[in-house]
Amino acid sequence: MEAIYAFCVGILTTCGFFLVLRGRTFTVVIGLTLLSYAVNLFLFASGRLKLNGAAVLGQSAEYSDPLPQALVLTAIVIGFAMTAFVVILAMRSRADQGNDHVDGQMPDQPSRISVSDKRSG
Repeated sequence: MEAIYAFCVGILTTCGFFLVLRGRTFTVVIGLTLLSYAVNLFLFASGRLKLNGAAVLGQSAEYSDPLPQALVLTAIVIGFAMTAFVVILAMRSRADQGNDHVDGQMPDQPSRISVSDKRSG
């Protein structure tokens, strides 16, 4: 179970980094969201994975650690607020600049010259 869990965290982290390094703002937002999910899973796993660990005192002989759960809950709320803020910021940047590139400039496109343009010029 731990190996599958670690593999999932690694895949989320890898995909998040790949998307953050892209040139469009939407893919950067998705990448940051995937990275925050990976961090949340990592924080949750820091409390150790237990089977049948009760979260309420007096219900079981073994208890789960409430601190990672509280950290993940707080991170989810903050991550949602920051994602909403970044999406609104990206929409405003798109409206102001006319494109959705991270640096605000369109990359240079190679000019395509047709055969008829070469003959006439």
